[in-house]
Amino acid sequence: MNNPQTIDVLIVGAGPSGSALAIDLVRRGLAVRIVDRSPYAFDGSRAKGIQPRSLEVLEDLGALDDVLAGGDLYPKLGLHAGPIGVPWKMFPHKEATPDVPYPNTWLIPQFRTDRALHARLGELGREVEFNTALTELTQDEDTVVATVVGADGVEEIVARYAVGADGGSSAVRKQLDIGFAGTTDESDRVLIVDASVSGLARNRWHMWPGLGGKLIGACPLPHSDMFQWMIRLTPDEKPPQEIGAIIDRIHSHTRNRHIQLHEIHWKSVFRPNIRLAEHYGRGRVFLVGDAAHVHTPAGAQGLNTGMQDGYNLGWKLGQVLAGADPALLATYEAERQPIAAGVLGLSTEKWGGIAKLDPSSMKRGKDEQQLALTYYGGPLAPADGTGTGTGTGTLHVGDRAPDARLLGADGAETRLFNLFQGPHFTAIAYGPGAARDLELLDWPATGAPLKRLSVGPAAGDGRAFSDHGNMLRSAYGLTGDTLLLIRPDGYIGHIATRDFLTTTQAAVRAMTPQTRSRTMSQLSQPSHAYPGSGAIE
Repeated sequence: MNNPQTIDVLIVGAGPSGSALAIDLVRRGLAVRIVDRSPYAFDGSRAKGIQPRSLEVLEDLGALDDVLAGGDLYPKLGLHAGPIGVPWKMFPHKEATPDVPYPNTWLIPQFRTDRALHARLGELGREVEFNTALTELTQDEDTVVATVVGADGVEEIVARYAVGADGGSSAVRKQLDIGFAGTTDESDRVLIVDASVSGLARNRWHMWPGLGGKLIGACPLPHSDMFQWMIRLTPDEKPPQEIGAIIDRIHSHTRNRHIQLHEIHWKSVFRPNIRLAEHYGRGRVFLVGDAAHVHTPAGAQGLNTGMQDGYNLGWKLGQVLAGADPALLATYEAERQPIAAGVLGLSTEKWGGIAKLDPSSMKRGKDEQQLALTYYGGPLAPADGTGTGTGTGTLHVGDRAPDARLLGADGAETRLFNLFQGPHFTAIAYGPGAARDLELLDWPATGAPLKRLSVGPAAGDGRAFSDHGNMLRSAYGLTGDTLLLIRPDGYIGHIATRDFLTTTQAAVRAMTPQTRSRTMSQLSQPSHAYPGSGAIE
């Protein structure tokens, strides 16, 4: 055993959820370690759909370029009935708009998403510690102690907080003794195979339905000769293992002997788990991703929901480590658990419909894209706020903050999302009255800094930015002077249409460190004043 130095956060599990969280924490200047029991990064296609909201998250985290380079838009479905193939538009392809820059679901195998996140983490000076398994987890009022076993033997890691991002069989969740309520249908199994393929057109996501829920699907994986095959097994069927047996199984169902598999890159048997953790953490330990919720694959929801778990938790951990009230961490479960419950219902309904050959179950729309998810009505966005201007013509507190194009004082166009990018809060003052009060808004010197934006309705009114074309006004439903506070995760933390300073200052107090006497234990800890803490001019 060693005599470890205390770090800020230990993350167990280096899939998309844990990796996204690690990036967010590291860019906040926190001391982070991320460990994974696997000997190397995941090498399968498994979760292959990145939703529009997650693309926005990846842009903020600095990993979007690699994800876009590694994927493509989804092709149309090709529904096969004997020799006839019928094209079917599963995803409505949309053009980008000023408020929604990434309107389409992106097709990319999970192994490329994982590597894009790991590469970004490497740019920030951190690496995933593979082949490192958690064996024990204990905690007290101040720290978490994790015992791990790696290539160099047994090690104790001491952290102020820990996060389990270690999948549906989460060792962290089991150590916390948190229930994982739901079902696993052992009779409903799908063989997933990534294989190099010839004899099959790559401009379709092919599906061969059959009676009784029998189904084979083949989705082309971009920039490769591979398809992801989904072979739904009968209840008593033994999954074929060798390539020849898998080819025979495909031929017998599709009646297309032109299809040939040349190399198997990865395979797995999937059972639809539908489970939700009873709690998203205990004490100083939290759960994200599949450790907290598992879904059917229908609708491409699991990976996306997991990444956004980490994105919600990251800024809150940073703020509490900087001195904010620890009660802020309780809002993680309060905000994210209802989201996962809704997603479970959506993906379960879609999965059941596919088994019944219901065409509507193959359609994908705004529910899957996660752009309309909201924390309105939660602890940081109460629905009963009176006199605080909790809504505009189009938005409530707790809603996603849309993108918009603004003109700078030099006439150059910039995106609002470019101004949001980073670990800070953003305040947008629309109109002269809101701008005057924004200048007076008090912001703590520790924790996430504040970027202040002053926006006028048109060019030439002296504001730092102008809303040329009324894109901001339209997307945000503004009808007059308004002060908006945007959280670091891109959701609206406060809307003030009057009493700008008073109501905004009250909202700020719930999410930021406040001046107070530090305890003896805090005095021995770093202050976590981020680079550029305080106002960003």
